[in-house]
Order: sequence, then C-alpha cells, then structure tokens
Amino acid sequence: MSLAVRVIPCLDVADGRVVKGVNFLNLRDAGDPIELATAYYQETADELTFLDVKATVDNRNTMYDLVTATAEKLFIPLTVGGGIRAVSDVANLLASGADKVSVGSAGIANPELLSQIADRFGNQVLVISLDIKRSKQTESGFTVTTHGGSKETGLDAFAWIERVQQLGAGELLVNSIDADGTRTGFDVELIELVRSISKVPIIASGGAGSAADFAGAARAGADAVLAASIFHEGSVSIRDAKQALHSEGFVVR
Repeated sequence: MSLAVRVIPCLDVADGRVVKGVNFLNLRDAGDPIELATAYYQETADELTFLDVKATVDNRNTMYDLVTATAEKLFIPLTVGGGIRAVSDVANLLASGADKVSVGSAGIANPELLSQIADRFGNQVLVISLDIKRSKQTESGFTVTTHGGSKETGLDAFAWIERVQQLGAGELLVNSIDADGTRTGFDVELIELVRSISKVPIIASGGAGSAADFAGAARAGADAVLAASIFHEGSVSIRDAKQALHSEGFVVR
C-alpha cells in the first residue's frame, strides 16, 4: 500500500506571534501560534512545523516555553526549527515536546553538527531545512541560502543535498525561495530534481496558492506538502488540500 501524502501546516513564529510575508520579507501578523496549532490539529493536520524565523537572525535559541505550550495541544508530530546551534539545543527542544528538529543555517556553518544530531537522537529526528533559490553561480543552477533566504551561501544545492544525506538527514524540507509566499504553485521543477537524488522523504514548501497545488507537488515526488499563509487565512483548509490529493489518486490519512 502506498504511503499517505502528509499535509503539514507551518507556523513561522517571530516575537511570539505567527507571521507571514513574501520571500521572507514584509512580515505581517497571522495569529497566535497556540490557537492556530490547536485548530490545525482539529482539522486533521498530519504534522505541524514550528519555525522561529528570527532566532538565527537574532542569534538566540528557539523559545522553549512556546514550543512546550504548542506541543501540549497536539497529538501529532511536531517539528521545530530556528536557532539550533548545538546538540544541547536539540535535547532541550525534544524535552520541550518537539518530535523532530529542522536544521538549516547551523548545519551549513558546522556540518559535523548534523552527524552529531543523527548519531545521538537518530536520523528520524533530523530534518534538513533547505531554502533554495535559482542561481547562475552554481553548476546545478540552484544554491542554498541562509537567514531566511536573505544570504546566498554559494553552495550548490544538489551537492549539499547529497552531503546532508551522508551526514544523517532523515527528511529534507525543500523550500523554494523563488516561490515562497507568491501563491503561484509549488516549484515542481525543483521538487522533481531533488526527488531524483534523494533517498529520504521530501517535504515540499513554498508557493501554495490553491488546493490543486498540493497534488502537483505530490506528482513531482513530494512525500509531504507544507503550507502556511493559505491555511492561516482560511482560503484553503487542510481538508481541502487532502480532498484535492485524494481526488488525484493519492493516499491521505
């Protein structure tokens, strides 16, 4: 039997509130994280992702108390990212109620951290956050960015994806910076290219504008599909996304 395609709402959190912008710019308030997490759990979300979008920029740890308060409302897997710089940060997040951690900028700065996390807690805990954009400076035409997409690393995205799998990645959260917040649909080309080299599950992120977009990402090879603003404002519900997937022949929970 085919594995179900997971639908994952994402809470981008800054200063204790859920925010959303376009290409990570012009952030605006989108609600209370605990209220939204509770609503999404009741709407049959398969997982929830909580990203402290200013933790890396502000050079501080994720807000543990808010993670705990969010986790207490959920009985589905919770992935938390932002501000993770050491194995001890992962231990604290897991103790606070997270099931998985999402690591991006810190893994680029210190690749050994990724293998340390995987070795201590298991590959299933380690989600690699990949903020990818097109670039003429790399062989593949794609590069990895950091700090919410604002800084280009010069790393070839696909060479980095190969490496993080060797270091112990359990999943890849593939966010298209080009598509993020634009609501023009997921970056199908990017998803297909990542699928061709990935041996681990892929979570597609960036660009959701309609329920039909979720099936497009799944057809391209995504094992899970993540969205934020369309869920926050109610233009598309989690049930809408699952119905669209189901109508296209995909298994959903």
